[in-house]
Amino acid sequence: MNIIAHIHTDLPTKFGVPRQSGLVDALKARIVFTEGYREPEALRGIEDFTHIWLIWEFSKAKREGWSPTVRPPRLGGNRRLGVFATRSPFRPNPIGLSCVKLEGVELNGPEGPVLHIAGADLMDGTPIFDIKPYVPYADAHPEAAGGFTTALADAPLSVEFPDEWRLGFTREQQEAIVGILERDPRPHYHEDPERIYGMSFAGRDVRFFVRENCAVVCGVEKNAGEKGNG
Repeated sequence: MNIIAHIHTDLPTKFGVPRQSGLVDALKARIVFTEGYREPEALRGIEDFTHIWLIWEFSKAKREGWSPTVRPPRLGGNRRLGVFATRSPFRPNPIGLSCVKLEGVELNGPEGPVLHIAGADLMDGTPIFDIKPYVPYADAHPEAAGGFTTALADAPLSVEFPDEWRLGFTREQQEAIVGILERDPRPHYHEDPERIYGMSFAGRDVRFFVRENCAVVCGVEKNAGEKGNG
């Protein structure tokens, strides 16, 4: 398959990326098309949709061979389920599927056509194979059963983000950081209240700890922001 675009977000590494799309609406991103696909005509009519599907590659999760079972992190990593009963990145084909909000369409910018989206669960630089419109009458199933994920719909953490650590972030970026921390980006089996975590975001290292169901930002440092994808 051909890579038609890449996504650009403030999250250059896996840690901090929401576990599913649509969980953090404040997390904004841009989809920039590759050479050969920078054709405004290919987007004609997309502005009439509020949401789109992204079909993309787990480009940093490729492995030789595959396993029929995986250990979902949300189950603590100690229970195996069939790979096709999970959304694990370690699949026979490393393909991801995300539904995101389409907030704007820029057709003739310096980078060619650009889609502005919200609520993505992709790392910066992730390759995109295809884009399709979300069709509510066919794609929405509110009565659907959620399997093992239903019991894992955790209550969000509260977040303390002192003003002294907000400097240098836009209001939108601040809202995204709070949204990410509310969803607890730590591995599900981590419960050490003394442990300090670092999340790369917008060229900075956001440090936080979690105590009594509250994520507390305790420091922000500039970093080189190693770029990653997938």
